[in-house]
Amino acid sequence: MHRSAPPSTSAGGGDTPLPAPPHRSRLPRAARRPRRTIAGLAGLALASSLLAACGSDGKPVLNWYINPDGQATLTQLAADCSTDDYDIEIQLLPTGATDQRTQLARRLAASDSETDLMSLDPVFVPEFANAGWIAEWPEELASQVVDDDVLSGPAETVRWDDGVYAAPQWANTQVLWYRKSLAEAAGLDMSRPVTWSQVIEAAADQGGTVGVQADRYEAYMVWINSLVAGAGGDIVSDTEAGSEAQVDIDSEAGRAAATVVQELAESGAAQPDLSVSREGTSLPFMFDGPGEFMTNWTFVYKNYEPTEGGAFTQEQFDDLGWARYPQTVEGEESRPPVGGIDIAVGEFTENKDWAFEAAQCVSSPEAQQQLAVTDGLMPSRQSVYDAQELVDAFDPSLLSLFQESLEAGAPRPKSAYYNLISGAIQASWHSPTEVDPDTTPAESADYLREVLRSEALL
Repeated sequence: MHRSAPPSTSAGGGDTPLPAPPHRSRLPRAARRPRRTIAGLAGLALASSLLAACGSDGKPVLNWYINPDGQATLTQLAADCSTDDYDIEIQLLPTGATDQRTQLARRLAASDSETDLMSLDPVFVPEFANAGWIAEWPEELASQVVDDDVLSGPAETVRWDDGVYAAPQWANTQVLWYRKSLAEAAGLDMSRPVTWSQVIEAAADQGGTVGVQADRYEAYMVWINSLVAGAGGDIVSDTEAGSEAQVDIDSEAGRAAATVVQELAESGAAQPDLSVSREGTSLPFMFDGPGEFMTNWTFVYKNYEPTEGGAFTQEQFDDLGWARYPQTVEGEESRPPVGGIDIAVGEFTENKDWAFEAAQCVSSPEAQQQLAVTDGLMPSRQSVYDAQELVDAFDPSLLSLFQESLEAGAPRPKSAYYNLISGAIQASWHSPTEVDPDTTPAESADYLREVLRSEALL
């Protein structure tokens, strides 16, 4: 069976931020408490579907809201990180990142005390921190969750206003997955950097396809952002100015990005569901007919890995290739997407000290290793990449490519207004079949300015 695609970027439409509480409170330093070590991560544990302040044995319950990626592993982490003082119970968020944000924002805007831990797409950390919805980590704990072992990209996602507001759990990036036989038939040398135009042409010439995420949801913003960054530009800059951020997408870089979208949409390589395509929809095309080139997240390797009674054969898996994300402009370094999950503590939890302790446990190196080996959700810590378990579980060249892509990646705009920025771009660039480099960047820039200044609604 196919694994479900990472929902950290599978979001539909943009919704406006909910109102923030009237003030932010700063956290006292929290004392660390001993906990059980993580062990036996291979098993499964049942999570309660009911919210409760105490478990059946009278212990406090910490509710951990997770996205569906690696659900079985996260459920076991919750069990293994529970202690004699508290139990951690899983509460499942919707599949889409924007829907996840909406559910959490509604709870936290109402000062919900039972939202103890949450798995956040990194782009929403600034908004939640700025609104006072998630707790700032005490200095001595912050120095542990963003120490020198954490890759610079993931470490930066948890910082806001000189504080640390989450613990990096796993880091995600996209690479170009492809059918080796398709690339060979097209005469495309995948040992060298390739452009989007070359990939589209190669696929079309051989009757193959190109898989992307172009539905009106967060992953479409991810694609556009990397295309623009790969042409040397930004969607917005000076994001510290909030609603007065500089809108930059009406630029040569924006037009280069729109050219790629238009080229794919008008080519024979476009998949039939292009306008509603998501991370999971392009997976079946890899071994269908001539195959495909597909930009997608790190989970793909485990998705196609042959298993006893699985959907894919060793012969098919041997025909799977991977390469650096395509260049928007030939000769300019590509800027792969960057994603992942950060673990935040709710500002209104009545068990803040324990929640910090639990957040450290579920984002520990041992936890990251298991998420990578089992689910293909890659670590945010360098030391975990060097672990023998990962070396045994992944091709060494792929591990190197993942790290290279994370270091060279293009993070989405870091702004407390990110949800508005993303929603405006999604709306004005969708459908991909209507994108025009002569008009779309300029029109989207005007619309984004109006949305940021509350002159237009999403």
